[in-house]
Amino acid sequence: MTTARPGPGWARRWHALAVWLVPFVAAMLLTACSNDGEDEARKVLSSFLDSWQNGTIPGHEEEYRELTSGMKNRVPDLLLDELDVDGDRATAVVTVTWPLASEVSWEYETAVELVRADDTWRVDWSPAVVQPELRDGDRLVVRRGEDVRGSISDANGDPITKPRPVVVVGVQPSKVVSAQELADALGAALESDGVDTTGLPSRISEADPDAFVEVVTLRKERYLEVRPQIHDLPGTVFREETRVLAPTRSFARSLLGTVGPVTKEDLEAEPGKFEVGDQKGHGGLQERYDELLRGSPEIVVAIERAEGDRELFRAEARPGAAVHTTLDPTVQNAADAAVADAEHNSAVVAIRISDGAVLAVANSPSAGAQNLAMNAQVPPGSTFKIVSGLSLLDRGVVGLDTPVSCPATTNVGGRVFKNAWDGGIENGTFRDAFAQSCNTAFALLAPKLGVDGLAKTAASLGIGVEWDLGAGVYTGSVASDADPVEQAAAAFGQGKTMVSPMAMAAATAGVARGQWQQPSLVTEPAPEAPAGDGPKLNEESVRALHTAMRAVVTDGSGRQLSSVRGDPVYGKTGTAEYGTETPPRSHSWFTGWRGDVAFAVFVEDGGNDVSLAIDVTERFLNGFQ
Repeated sequence: MTTARPGPGWARRWHALAVWLVPFVAAMLLTACSNDGEDEARKVLSSFLDSWQNGTIPGHEEEYRELTSGMKNRVPDLLLDELDVDGDRATAVVTVTWPLASEVSWEYETAVELVRADDTWRVDWSPAVVQPELRDGDRLVVRRGEDVRGSISDANGDPITKPRPVVVVGVQPSKVVSAQELADALGAALESDGVDTTGLPSRISEADPDAFVEVVTLRKERYLEVRPQIHDLPGTVFREETRVLAPTRSFARSLLGTVGPVTKEDLEAEPGKFEVGDQKGHGGLQERYDELLRGSPEIVVAIERAEGDRELFRAEARPGAAVHTTLDPTVQNAADAAVADAEHNSAVVAIRISDGAVLAVANSPSAGAQNLAMNAQVPPGSTFKIVSGLSLLDRGVVGLDTPVSCPATTNVGGRVFKNAWDGGIENGTFRDAFAQSCNTAFALLAPKLGVDGLAKTAASLGIGVEWDLGAGVYTGSVASDADPVEQAAAAFGQGKTMVSPMAMAAATAGVARGQWQQPSLVTEPAPEAPAGDGPKLNEESVRALHTAMRAVVTDGSGRQLSSVRGDPVYGKTGTAEYGTETPPRSHSWFTGWRGDVAFAVFVEDGGNDVSLAIDVTERFLNGFQ
């Protein structure tokens, strides 16, 4: 093995290299020390910013809590822009962003100073760290103006919903003499307002002595009615406010929804978006279009100090946008009045025949927040004979004067079908069977519809078709390729056939017009994907069906409506069995039109007769012209 030996110039070259390496290594060591200092400062700073974003300042918790107590539990987002270390001092530039409301935030830069002593970095704390203009004794506050929520308007463009005066009825525990006596008295006075005060005594005992324990919010006019009974009760206190409300408590309530303070669930669902006391839509159009309607109030952030406040930030109010509907106040009021005292859950839908505009969507107070008018999924019963009748007429199976069999009962595939009354019709025609609502006649005619004939005719009238009204709606379902028993049941609206009152009213408007058109309800913002118009209906079939529907009122099961004021009424009665009880329970229906207004009336669990639905229909039609 041969080993190379250095030549005579090696010593000079090594000396030169050593002279060059000394300052290089020294610089590397200094850089390492410098980086170590910056890393430690950065760690301390990072911990500080994490704590701040979690709502506290270590070592200064009480001071920070008092300093920011006017920010209503908000915490900022923090972004480190740069960190400059110079010996034993360091300066960090931090962007601070306080969320103030949806799409409103306050952003600024602040400097966080750090100092090193005994090889330990710490933040040089002062109120100016939070905001450069803050000093000892200051308090940061945020103030909000009035809500500027957009309105939901009617067909004329007039606002249905707008700020209206209310009185919030509450209790101050320290003023209460007897919690139980107070609860009983308030419960008796406010029973018609749906107020349940059984839990009020325990709420009072659990609250702070000077707390405001809310009982109910009343429209100002309603408060004035009950004021003599509640104002002087020991412990009652009252706040006057404004709330976004419709003209009456019942006006299209389930469709419109309500506006009120955000709930715990709202706060948890979208952290940081709302704060306690914010107003939000709940249910109906108010919830669906909340982002559009809500807008943003004026928001001011200021320093509160003894010699006077100093404003730091202002966001001007941004009014919410309006949502426009086709509702007609006169027709809506008539529909609401027709179901106002209903003991059973009831619904009314009204549609203008000429253009498909929805004029009214009413649900009885007994239905609560349910929008049965648009979302109920229930059998239509014999009102569906307008669909099966049209299908039979289209196929040439029957004419108005065609003799049809209407026995008291008939057996199809082992199932016995009967009429709503005990008996049948002897020597009757199709017109008679339709007018008197003979179930057995339609069950016997069902095979002539074919396996999918009824479903196709129903689809031509919008049933089961996908709509876009700008609001949720159930459009119905009709079985196709059904067995003979299901076909027989479907022919008079039983079995698996399901609709909503809105779907039934739209189908009726299509029969009246001679062509189905998707109803329109929300016009702005315009629905993205409304259904196209249905095919034009056979004119001869439509004329015959009109005649049969008029006979229902003049000579048939809807004779009670023959004396209704105004234009002639066309229609179809219906009862619809549901459930598994024996005897089965039934819904009560009427669908029809007068003049240019088509409508459907539904009474849940109304019994095996049509009187309840006809009573509602009569009140509705007599309520407007």
